[in-house]
Amino acid sequence: MKIISNPLELKKYLQTLNVTIGFVPTMGALHEGHLSLIKEAKRNNAIVVVSIFVNPTQFLKGEDLDKYPRKDDADTKVCELSGVDILFFPHAKDIYTEDEVSILCPKVRGFVLEGFSRPGHFNGVLTVVNKLLNIVSPTNAYFGKKDAQQLHLIKLMVEQLFMRVNIIEVETMRENDGLAMSSRNVYLSKEQRKEALKISSSLKTAFSMVSKGELSTCGITKIMREILSPLEIFYVVILDRKFHTLKKVEIGNSIVLVEVKVGETRLLDNMWL
Repeated sequence: MKIISNPLELKKYLQTLNVTIGFVPTMGALHEGHLSLIKEAKRNNAIVVVSIFVNPTQFLKGEDLDKYPRKDDADTKVCELSGVDILFFPHAKDIYTEDEVSILCPKVRGFVLEGFSRPGHFNGVLTVVNKLLNIVSPTNAYFGKKDAQQLHLIKLMVEQLFMRVNIIEVETMRENDGLAMSSRNVYLSKEQRKEALKISSSLKTAFSMVSKGELSTCGITKIMREILSPLEIFYVVILDRKFHTLKKVEIGNSIVLVEVKVGETRLLDNMWL
């Protein structure tokens, strides 16, 4: 496995290859969810590139940038054992300059849900993803469905900027108890982890209600909020997959999205209906 930290060195090297490239961008602290992306990339591409970069521009003032989990040595070993061909480990000074060209998220879809409580967050996400895709120029790039709003905005950016990459969405991986895998789960105490299971429980209830014929989004989200109580709820909402409001669930075109705070940790999850 090659380890490269310089963006121009990586770009130049990849340009010498005439093969399909699968790309998995991460912020490190790798878990089984990341491994599922790597496995999918290996299945359909000649080589796989994984990036590990804790992107400072997507963290707002007062958020957990400094304490975000970093496991560089362990992550390197995981990538090596997973058959990754190239590990891209850039430094912030190599990705950003003092006078940056701006990438802005959509004025509506980028400032609702997570974007409402974290204004500007998705500007940072789209900026770094745009940079990484331009460096790697992959055939396919892999993103998890857990971060549904992020995934939607990335696909929107690729479509609207006419970028030559296929965005491949991969199913959410869960712990045995149903909790969606996230690097932030390490912040949870034993008691908080039990409370966090209310998230997946609320989503299972939503699925069950729809299966039994309940299609009112208000009725479903009301029950979900009761299950999530007394957690601090940022949002519980059912939208279509282009992030437009729905009054009734449309089977095969709807997504239930949840974001709550457990202790001091923000957790999000979703279910595609």
